[in-house]
Amino acid sequence: MTTPSRWGQRLEHLSQNEQDTLLGTSLSRRFTALPLWLSHPGNIGAFYGILISLALLMPYRFAGEDTSAWLANWLFHTSLLIVGCLMLGFASLLLVRWSKRFPMTPPRIALYPMPFVGLALLTLSRTDMLNAPLSLVWLLLLLPGPLYVHLSWAPRWRLLCMLEDGKDPFAGIESKGPEPNEDAATLAGDDEELRSVVEEYAEE
Repeated sequence: MTTPSRWGQRLEHLSQNEQDTLLGTSLSRRFTALPLWLSHPGNIGAFYGILISLALLMPYRFAGEDTSAWLANWLFHTSLLIVGCLMLGFASLLLVRWSKRFPMTPPRIALYPMPFVGLALLTLSRTDMLNAPLSLVWLLLLLPGPLYVHLSWAPRWRLLCMLEDGKDPFAGIESKGPEPNEDAATLAGDDEELRSVVEEYAEE
C-alpha cells in the first residue's frame, strides 16, 4: 500500500500502536491510500450513497407494478442518498473537530449485514411479498455508511490532516511504552546468541 509522501514519511517515526490508530483496519487502510482531499469524510459518505444507489437499481427496475417511472424515482432517491450521506459526513467531521475524539471500531457484526437486510426487505416490499415499514428499510440501508464515517473515518481523517500539517496528533497522550522488539533486545542483554535469535524473529 502506498501512502501520500508528506504524512507517509512522518508516519514512520510513530510507534506501532500510533500507526495502527492512524491507519485502522483493511477498509480504512484503503481510504488512507487516497489523497486527503479525496478521502474527505463527506466524499466517503457520498461514495457510500452511490454504492447503495447502485444496489437499488434492480428492485426499482423490475419490482413493483408501475415500472414506467422507475428511472425518475431511482434518480430522485439516488440524489437524496448521495446528498444525505455527504452532509452526514460533513456533520461528523464538525463534531469530531469539536470533541477531538479518537477513532473507534464500529460494531461490524451489526453494521455489515444491515444494507443487505435492508435491500432484501425493500425488494420484498416492492414485490408485495412483505409489507415492510419504509422507515425501517431506509434506516437499514442508510445507517452503516454514515455510522462508520462518524465512528472511525472522520476522527482518523482529522488525525491524518494533523500529521500532514506537521503536527503531532498524539501530543499530550502518554506513550504506550517501548516496542516489543526493543523489550526483547533489552532482555537479551549481552547474550549474543539470544540477541541473534531475537533479531531473526523481528526480521520475519
